[in-house]
Amino acid sequence: MTKDATSTRQDQRAAITRWHGTEIENFHTAQIARQVTDLIQQGRTVIPMHFGQPTAGTSPAAQAAAIQATRDDPIGYVESRALIARIAQHYQTTYGLSVDPARILLTAGASPALVTVFTALFNVGDRVVVGRPGYPAYRNTLKALGREAVEIDLDPVTGYQMTGAMLDSIAAPVQGLVVASPANPTGAVLNRQAFKSLSAVCARRQMTMISDEIYHGITYGERAICALEVNPDAIVINSFSKYYRMPGWRLGWMVVPTDLIARLSAYVINFFITPPTIAQTAALMAFDDHISLDESVAGYRHNRDQLLAALSAIGIREMHCPQGAFYLYIDVSHLTNDSMVFCQRLLQETGISTAPGIDFDPIRGHEFLRLSFALRPDQINQATKGLVTWLKAQPTRSNAPSAKAPAGPSST
Repeated sequence: MTKDATSTRQDQRAAITRWHGTEIENFHTAQIARQVTDLIQQGRTVIPMHFGQPTAGTSPAAQAAAIQATRDDPIGYVESRALIARIAQHYQTTYGLSVDPARILLTAGASPALVTVFTALFNVGDRVVVGRPGYPAYRNTLKALGREAVEIDLDPVTGYQMTGAMLDSIAAPVQGLVVASPANPTGAVLNRQAFKSLSAVCARRQMTMISDEIYHGITYGERAICALEVNPDAIVINSFSKYYRMPGWRLGWMVVPTDLIARLSAYVINFFITPPTIAQTAALMAFDDHISLDESVAGYRHNRDQLLAALSAIGIREMHCPQGAFYLYIDVSHLTNDSMVFCQRLLQETGISTAPGIDFDPIRGHEFLRLSFALRPDQINQATKGLVTWLKAQPTRSNAPSAKAPAGPSST
């Protein structure tokens, strides 16, 4: 290589280093998803328990509305006033809350809402509390934006629920809290008293509460509490992906305090313009398809109970019974200390795809799996049989821990 060529390569490497952004952890479940795609292209049948998405598909009424829109509408940039009004009505009928439609901002899913809120309300270096195990995008998005995720350890002893005392134990300064109920990956649901306790700490310490409520509608007992019922200053994020069975349509919303409407609106439109127009049209129809949607929730409950019974019978430990969402977060420490490799082997050998715990808990997640049970009846039967057979055949680790000590509240 000539001297000029060497110099050019060095300059290129220097430029790459100069512009390299903050490095964040990969979403390991996405790697599993790519392997699923490869297997399907090879003609394999896969039972999808890795991604958190319903397999039933979007309601026919919503699909029909979208198809009609492509014929009758130019599909330009739109912020549907009709949809915003319908969301406001939803808060009145579901939670008894009167929400000014001006406080509702449409977003291209819950993830852009998180980016908007984290960017608009926190400065570089600000600290935001999240639970662990928890949705990895909280931690990774905060890090990518130069904010710090302060993680509170949650464990089965406390039902994976965060308390006001845990939050208050975090040393100042702390600027925000992200709470999810029902939670991913555990399905934990906070009751009214828990919200009151957390809200009191936020008020006293001047912390912004951000409530991720994308699994509302999917509970197996009492309905989930909306943060606004307890804390009118909370920012609520929701989505059409889960209960409304529209994950690929990329549509969600935020409910924000009046004094933040202009600020957050400016960020939303500069970052994302508007959400997909066709998705907004479809969502209006999905909102009133409660018979079909609630049938899906009943199916999830059946699937949950079937999996819990089958896995308990073969000695799977520390399975928290989820009260919402559609996941089981299971301890497989007696079988592996590398959940990613374990998931890959399970997929290759059985055609059952699962999510490695390291996505949700980088400290102890290497001994956990997340199973999504948002499956059709034929799929859950195959999955249950396949999981039980395969797990029973796995050798027990010779150095597996005999018991788990409670993690207790702590932070990193």
